[in-house]
Amino acid sequence: MGVGAIAGVNILAFNHARSMLWFTDGGEVTERPEKLSLSEKVRVLVSGVNIPRPEGATTPLDWDLEYESGRIECDNGIELGYWHIPSRAAESVVLMFHGYRGDKSTLLEEAKVLRDLGYATVLVDFRGSGSSSESYTSVGFVEGEDVAHALRFVKETLPYRRHVLFGQSMGGAAVLRAVYDCGVQPNGIVIESVFDDIVETVSNRFEVMGLPSFPAAQLMMFWGGKQLGFDSFSHKPVVYAEAVRCPILFMHGSEDMRARIEEGRRVFDAVPGEKRFLEFGGLGHQKIVTKDRGGWVEGVRWLMGRN
Repeated sequence: MGVGAIAGVNILAFNHARSMLWFTDGGEVTERPEKLSLSEKVRVLVSGVNIPRPEGATTPLDWDLEYESGRIECDNGIELGYWHIPSRAAESVVLMFHGYRGDKSTLLEEAKVLRDLGYATVLVDFRGSGSSSESYTSVGFVEGEDVAHALRFVKETLPYRRHVLFGQSMGGAAVLRAVYDCGVQPNGIVIESVFDDIVETVSNRFEVMGLPSFPAAQLMMFWGGKQLGFDSFSHKPVVYAEAVRCPILFMHGSEDMRARIEEGRRVFDAVPGEKRFLEFGGLGHQKIVTKDRGGWVEGVRWLMGRN
């Protein structure tokens, strides 16, 4: 491969990484890879995707939930939007963290079920999403700091005795990084559809498009890390899991093509303490509570009953 070709490939990787990590002010969102035609896939590879800043239109009131809204002022200058949904006489609160391309409104169905079970919730927008500041994502790495700031805020300002962290996909990776690198100590953790290594999940995206992942995934990782100023290759939830010391529940769809079930099991296997893994047959990378509420509730009840 000539110098010009190498430069061109790196420029494409740089642009594609930027389009995946930096949200835009508007425009039509790019469809998920499996829904793109061949010509659309080629266009995306050349120009990158368009992902408008995630901002849901629904609020807890749409789910008949009373709530308080506010912003968490972090010591790094970032502000995180949140909703607090109380539950009468609840001693436990579940801090909830959304996935990639999501915001706190995408967690309202789970929050409704948790409130019906008697638990309070705090739904948090990661930086770049919803009512938070910034306009970028690192797919769970720097968001680990957001988890740590949110937990500290809730412990200092809300009257709950027990604190559980809930994360979907990217949110799960951020929760595990908060435990590993930020030293947070929750009473329990619930993780849905987590990947084991960011290189794997980026590679999965190319495979879903029917394209070879090497060396495109590695180049995207390199340039994405450079743009955000961290070692993206070190983003490994399978390593973070080794630091978990509280009961933890994993829930994963058997047909998940973005975070394959074997990835979730590798993260599960790395946890040294009390743990449980629930496999949901036939489900992909999607909201589990929507498809199997009974199984989801049974798992959450197990976790909440650990201490």
